[in-house]
Amino acid sequence: MTNAMLKIQPDTRVRSPLYANVKRMILGRIHSGEWPPEHRVPSENELVAGLGVSKMTANRALRELANEGELVRIRGVGSFVAARKGHSTLFEVRNIADEIVERGHTHSAAVIRLAREKASCAVAEALNLSSGATVFHSLIVHSENGVPVQIEDRFVNPAAAPDYLSQDFTALTPNAYLSANAPLSGSEHIVEAAMPSARERKLLGILRKEPCLAIRRRTWSGKSVVSLVHLVYPGNRYRLESRTGATPDKL
Repeated sequence: MTNAMLKIQPDTRVRSPLYANVKRMILGRIHSGEWPPEHRVPSENELVAGLGVSKMTANRALRELANEGELVRIRGVGSFVAARKGHSTLFEVRNIADEIVERGHTHSAAVIRLAREKASCAVAEALNLSSGATVFHSLIVHSENGVPVQIEDRFVNPAAAPDYLSQDFTALTPNAYLSANAPLSGSEHIVEAAMPSARERKLLGILRKEPCLAIRRRTWSGKSVVSLVHLVYPGNRYRLESRTGATPDKL
């Protein structure tokens, strides 16, 4: 992108700080459609060179636009115009791959860990197993159009899914596999806002101060607890939804 393509249009109606004018310039390009979703916007250095502003001013403009959901910043890659925020049903146990495909986007998954482990006291208690019992552990990062949108950290009761470790979870999600082999009969959820750990920030490609949405979900089939999963979503890329009863227009 050439410097000539960048130009600040100051708001003559009010005295705006310089970073606000930079934000306004970027938003103008986004809202006009000139910079469509997933378009890479100028970097801090490009804004400095093209607009003659300080690096602090450029950084604040990009940071605030990311916090407001207008941009997605991926560490080491750049800043991009945010697509319409993806969403996941809050209390319905759905396959994230299906949700992404329904939006007309591409799902991909990276398997970080798939192994047999000894259960910690907390995991064993959640799965109704004895402490130190063998469990299956998977850690998977799900992406939408190549952008990470969910960390899935799951512990599975081997009795409920004995072939879990032999699955290719880049082609089939754990949700799809478990739904077919241990049909869901119940679930419980704990939802909270959380700041990501260093490892979660690295896996999602987000900045230190970007908040996340976290779900702790336990599922069972019949009388057996099947899995305990901790899901982490970057807050500026995803939202959780829930609705009960008929909507007013349907009454």
